[in-house]
Amino acid sequence: MPEIHARRRAALAALLHENGVDALLVTDLLNIRYLTGFTGSNAALLLHAGGDAKTLFCTDGRYTTQSESEVPDLERVLDRASARALAAHAADRLADYGRTGFESQHVSVEEHEHLKVRFDRVELVRTPGLIEQLRMVKDEVEIAALRAACAAADRALAALLEAGGVRPGRTELEVARDLENRMLEHGSSGISFESIVAAGPNSAIPHHRPTGAELRRGDFVKFDFGATVDGYHSDMTRMVVLGEPADWQRELYGLVHRAQAAGTEAVRPGAVVSEVDAAARSVIADAGYGEQFAHGLGHGVGLEVHEAPSLAAAGVGTLSAGMAVTVEPGVYLAGRGGVRIEDTLVVRDSGPELLTLSTKDLVAV
Repeated sequence: MPEIHARRRAALAALLHENGVDALLVTDLLNIRYLTGFTGSNAALLLHAGGDAKTLFCTDGRYTTQSESEVPDLERVLDRASARALAAHAADRLADYGRTGFESQHVSVEEHEHLKVRFDRVELVRTPGLIEQLRMVKDEVEIAALRAACAAADRALAALLEAGGVRPGRTELEVARDLENRMLEHGSSGISFESIVAAGPNSAIPHHRPTGAELRRGDFVKFDFGATVDGYHSDMTRMVVLGEPADWQRELYGLVHRAQAAGTEAVRPGAVVSEVDAAARSVIADAGYGEQFAHGLGHGVGLEVHEAPSLAAAGVGTLSAGMAVTVEPGVYLAGRGGVRIEDTLVVRDSGPELLTLSTKDLVAV
């Protein structure tokens, strides 16, 4: 969709004008994908504030055909050292590229030294986070991809449960691989991250990695997983109990469920991110479990599974319509078990749009 990428480049060009730079050398591959649609493993983009007529895209000969298809609307240069080739181009046209920004958060000190030599008399300016600033607010094409990724994860979990894939005797690793394969079967191009399947006491470890531990009757089982569609990630956490839930499990689950609902309700345009965190955190703290909720409430999600904004007590900024975020409070009782409930949703003027649709009722199998 060249027109989508052209609109994103135009928005970035306006930011360059605001920051007083003539151009931006883009080297982060996810940002290049966002601006051009290119999905290869080597590229650079020299985006000019004057528009696409002066913007150059560079990749190497392995991607000649692919780049012609994915980036049909920009002038292309073929060179294995993509960033340095574009730097040399800018140095030859000093009048157009006198002050050029670069993604300082993605460039090593060594590469920066090489670029300074190649850019010659061009003034290199650190411009961190400009593209990430744009990426925080998703367009409807991005939201459609997120929606599809969430649907693939929803379908995979439903299929796993329907097939009896969560049962005593299976190991965390077996269940995790089963779930990941089902995501691929239901439309995912890959997993968002290593799936978390945590049973019994392991469910009290927020980022537990699946092991050979067997699921046992009476266990909480925590699933934190995501699918990927067109490069966009989903992220969801759901809980299952093997057998009839004990009273403490129902009570703990009910508490986290209420906190998750409060956090979701607070997600709206203009909301201060730290106050969204506080809306959920206060529910848990008031119940006496504040110290057992030791992570932020959520994060942005898109081309990366963890990106801006951060919904946390120390987070800064406000939410805007079109942002995609997670809301994922948790309470973790060491040695016993823990609960986390997480959704991916989109900030809307009319209220948050929920993308992860699996039931949030406590599922007993």
